[in-house]
Amino acid sequence: MSELISAELVDLDLSAETKDAAARSLAERMAASGRVTDLEGFLADVAAREAQMPTGLDGGIGIPHCRSAHVTEPTLAFGRRAGGIDFGAPDGPADLIFLIAAPAGGDADHLSILSTLARHLMDEDFTGALRSATEPARVAALIRGDEPEAAEPAPATEEPAPAIEKPVVPAQQPAPAAEPTEEAPSAPFRIVAVTSCPTGIAHTYMAAESLEKAAQAAGVEVFVETQGSAGFKRLDAQLVADADGVIFAHDVEVRDKERFAGKPTVDVGVKAGINRPAELIAEVREKAERGEVTAPARAAAPMDKDARATDGFATRLRKWLMTGVSYMVPFVAAGGLLIALGFAIGGYAINKAPSVADHFIWTESASWAALLFQIGGVAFGFLVPVLAGFIAYGMADRPGLVPGFVGGAVALTINAGFLGGLIAGLIAGGVVRAIQRVGVPPVLRGIMPVVVIPLVSSAIVGFLMFLVVGKPIAALQKGLTDWLSGLSGANAIMLGVLLGLMMCFDLGGPLNKVAYAFAVGGLAHPNEGSLKVMAAVMAAGMVPPLAMALATTVRGRLFTKAERENGKAAWVLGASFITEGAIPFAAADPLRVIPSAMAGGAVTGSLSMAFGCTLRAPHGGAFVVPLIGQPLLYLLAIAAGTLVSTALVVVLKGLRKPSPEGPAAAPAADGSQVAVAA
Repeated sequence: MSELISAELVDLDLSAETKDAAARSLAERMAASGRVTDLEGFLADVAAREAQMPTGLDGGIGIPHCRSAHVTEPTLAFGRRAGGIDFGAPDGPADLIFLIAAPAGGDADHLSILSTLARHLMDEDFTGALRSATEPARVAALIRGDEPEAAEPAPATEEPAPAIEKPVVPAQQPAPAAEPTEEAPSAPFRIVAVTSCPTGIAHTYMAAESLEKAAQAAGVEVFVETQGSAGFKRLDAQLVADADGVIFAHDVEVRDKERFAGKPTVDVGVKAGINRPAELIAEVREKAERGEVTAPARAAAPMDKDARATDGFATRLRKWLMTGVSYMVPFVAAGGLLIALGFAIGGYAINKAPSVADHFIWTESASWAALLFQIGGVAFGFLVPVLAGFIAYGMADRPGLVPGFVGGAVALTINAGFLGGLIAGLIAGGVVRAIQRVGVPPVLRGIMPVVVIPLVSSAIVGFLMFLVVGKPIAALQKGLTDWLSGLSGANAIMLGVLLGLMMCFDLGGPLNKVAYAFAVGGLAHPNEGSLKVMAAVMAAGMVPPLAMALATTVRGRLFTKAERENGKAAWVLGASFITEGAIPFAAADPLRVIPSAMAGGAVTGSLSMAFGCTLRAPHGGAFVVPLIGQPLLYLLAIAAGTLVSTALVVVLKGLRKPSPEGPAAAPAADGSQVAVAA
């Protein structure tokens, strides 16, 4: 295993003037040493990390860093520039630049070394030694810890991973050295803290070090749980229980956050933990004096667990809605396909068949068709309650399920349909979140999630759905259904264009799911218009992966080897109505792929509507063609859209000037960006 840094990775006279140029200059040294396999791909990963949050720190330090599939081993390059480079730090440019590179699956030992460096950066003696050094070898030795100057600021450097071990052992050791305070000489104020950042390499541990130093200066105890890339060990449960306050300094959701509920809490971004730790400590002490605590029963909602502190309401709303849709889709597939099979075997009159519980003849196909249809109908009946229940679940975790399902069931009762379920889910989640914020005596906390919250929230949601918002939504739903029933001519074609564009814009994302949910909602009370909408939506959704598969077949040289392999799978994915099969192509080249896909989707959607194609199955792609009205024209519409998208993407890619690295460079970089974002 090579050393983290060597003299060849040190540039004491960095000439770059921008952060991108600095990253490139240092990355070139890494590539020359064989530690980076794809320079452009690695720099794309660095840029993606920088876009999440600036990496400049107070004290003239810049720490661009990332985890990347193009890094062979954990590596650090160092550059020093006299005039400084702007890395977004509040106090100005950085003259000390550390480029930290970790493999996508970096091992814990090397990541702990990186965390140790992050802690050293908070020490002025260490950074001063770096500024005064005249030889690259000397700088490399300081960073590795081979020189006394690097070891003195942090007495625990003999341990391989002080940043990881330090937070979890103080419960059994004497408190950190702190001068006794007049108020409580034997029991200083105790704080537990959690620090985390998107990459989990640098900011996580720098915030921890900064908080620990500020706590020592303030005469309080602080115990930090660093949730970084090297993993994390939970603070001792008793230590958390005995704490007087909590500080969260994070840019990714705190794991197991509910452990800290019911205490005075300060919740900020990770850079606040680095730049103003004393203010955070003072703030949490003030909250403790006022008796201000967080809601005791509230845990992070499922779709908020990966949220960032900077996420706005629109982002969270999208995630909540997608939670409901994602849980609804299996019911759609199972129920809808069973209904479609019932129609295929028994004809469209099968919906008039008596209950199979009362009348079933084993040797008659009509009985089996009725059985399939009625099972599918039962499954389909869960669509709206499941949608509403899991939207509320995404907002408020398990306490949201009961009022969400109740609201969805009410929406069905009053014929408010899909729109009613969506609104019911949002109302239920909002009501539960509001109840969770109400302070209750400790004696009632145990029954809140199992008795009080379900009871009160269900009553409120039921009242609102039955008497306030339900009827207007039901009227809107009826008007929408009647409009779909009367669609013809130009109106139907324009709707087909719109649905095709929505299905292909984000390839399985929010707009795609909205169009799909709109179509599926119409199947609950099918008519000629809603069946046409379902057909247009599925046809358009098949186009992007089929077009990418065809493009990689007819003009393979325009695509990388990995994309050509993805193209083989895209044939099956497209035929199965899995629009997400085009995502690898869109991630690698969005400006060419997405407009091409949208154009083809619009053509297919409009043609499907113009041909009067209908579909009772909500999924299945080419495998349910026998269940489609006007099947040959339906396939023609899909073929036309696929050819349009293929032609456009081939032309647009053909106009692109090839890069020196060939077509493989960009997709590799973008693919890794997707991995970093995840």
